[in-house]
Amino acid sequence: MLRYLLSRLISLVLSLAVASLVIFAMLEIIPGDPAAVMLGLNAEPEAVAALRTELGLDLPLAQRYAAWVGRMLQGDFGTSYTYRVPVADLISARLGVSLPLTLYAIFLSTALAIPLGVWAASRHGRPADLAIMGVTQLGIAVPNFWFAMILVLIFAIRLGWFASGGFPGWDAGLFAGLKALTLPALALALLQASILARVMRSSLLETLHRDYIRTARAKGLSRSRAILRHAFRNALIPVMTILGMQVSVLIAGAIVVENVFFLPGLGRLIFQAVTQRDLIVVEAVVMLLVFAVVVVNFLVDLAYAVVDPRLRRRA
Repeated sequence: MLRYLLSRLISLVLSLAVASLVIFAMLEIIPGDPAAVMLGLNAEPEAVAALRTELGLDLPLAQRYAAWVGRMLQGDFGTSYTYRVPVADLISARLGVSLPLTLYAIFLSTALAIPLGVWAASRHGRPADLAIMGVTQLGIAVPNFWFAMILVLIFAIRLGWFASGGFPGWDAGLFAGLKALTLPALALALLQASILARVMRSSLLETLHRDYIRTARAKGLSRSRAILRHAFRNALIPVMTILGMQVSVLIAGAIVVENVFFLPGLGRLIFQAVTQRDLIVVEAVVMLLVFAVVVVNFLVDLAYAVVDPRLRRRA
């Protein structure tokens, strides 16, 4: 198990190193000068040059990259070009919205998808199975921003059960905060729940055709008990794979959904930073999101080893 853990840690570090290089290089080729954007169109060239020197934008790329990585390793993400405050403060203020929103969406998608997938597999070929597959196919086809607007029209404007946007802050209470995040979380969870339910169904159906399941059934075990006691755990590995991959999809979807609902989260922050050419904020937020995705996949790899001990012996 120690060797398996060490190999996954090395893979995590290498992934983060490559991601940091790609992020820095991609943002550097984006047209536009942050100093010129900050000072406006009518700024004097001397003022722009002075600001570039102050911000360190006139240094060689390799030196800027090394300085950026070195600061991040010390927990210093630099100072925002636009807001003139530490980027870490901007991120921490918005994590209180984005992190609960992502966890809420993962909870909703998992809580909906796994029971639906198990139910569809246990009713294979029956009307319930066909209905679930039809609904999940529709869920995959519907864009999350369009579904978000439909949720606003129905539950905010027509029924008045939820606010159409904004976030009252956690100081208003846990219920108020969760209520404000419910519609955005549902909008994010629809696609993920649809994919996860279909994967759960397919994996479970494949597992039910294994020899050990046939043997258990031949000994008199009912189909439902065979699913719960034997097939379910082995069917979870591809489901966990998709669940780990969905974190990156949720992060990308949150950028759009947070703007639809006017949520002060990381998605809205990165959107504003891109429009304002605030590269140091974009670099820090994207690197943080990449770190989250890589760590989640690392945890999924460890979960594989718990569910299937054979993976530990192969490492």
